[in-house]
Amino acid sequence: MATDTSRFDPTFTQHVVDTMGPKTTPRTREVMAALFKHVHDFAREVELTTEEWMMGVQFINAIGQISDAKRNEGQRISDVIGLESLVDEIAHKHATETDDIPTSSSILGPFWSPNAPFRENGGSIIQDPHKGHVSRMHGRVTDLQSKKPIAGAVVDIWQASSNGKYDFQDPDNQTDNNLRGKFRTDENGYYTYYCLKPTPYSLPTDGPAGVLLNLLDRHAYRPAHIHLMVSHPSYKPVTTQIFPKDDPYLETDTVFAVKDDLVVDFKPLQGDKNAELDLEYNVILVPKP
Repeated sequence: MATDTSRFDPTFTQHVVDTMGPKTTPRTREVMAALFKHVHDFAREVELTTEEWMMGVQFINAIGQISDAKRNEGQRISDVIGLESLVDEIAHKHATETDDIPTSSSILGPFWSPNAPFRENGGSIIQDPHKGHVSRMHGRVTDLQSKKPIAGAVVDIWQASSNGKYDFQDPDNQTDNNLRGKFRTDENGYYTYYCLKPTPYSLPTDGPAGVLLNLLDRHAYRPAHIHLMVSHPSYKPVTTQIFPKDDPYLETDTVFAVKDDLVVDFKPLQGDKNAELDLEYNVILVPKP
């Protein structure tokens, strides 16, 4: 039931907004004024109690306390409440005069590393023992408008191992940059590499994200996925994820990152001694203005 907010001081929130000084930039003023108004309206709408407010303060403190260079709990909370997926949608809306659609974006997530090595086209990102299914992933990167291939595009790939953990979560079993790599497309826009068919995994639940998921009676699982970041100096980069079509968590991804056109089909592969599955995934980039 909606609260009668007229019972509260009608000038209070505007007073808070108006205390921003003259050196506040226009964008900061716009963002913070909206934030103050929404937060205040939320508190009035639910008639937030002192105990609930303090619980929220302690929750925010816990996010910072458990975070470190390898664990970004703040980003994980944003994922769990759908905020990163929403910001991604806002950031990647674009105007185009054509009916063609570029490759959809998806969230970056907390496990990207700037240190992934460049590898030879046709190489493997698998460095360590695993219990997964080796797959040959390949595709072509093309221009949205001209439909021509894009040579020299960088395809940055990362994924969890068959135990559901990324390399820096699992130093006892994985070496640095296991299941990570960057590949440059050839003169015809093609890339090829060997990876694992991805495995579903649970978000860590030993921190605030786990507390929140338990409070909301939600599971912590992400559907299996491979991350891609595709870039070229002349094009808008795209960060995305792709998901096997047979994954049981597609409809209930705990971070709301699945999009229909990012669901892919791993097919049996014959005649390649290095892999048992095949995945073709093509990428379409938008030229920079």
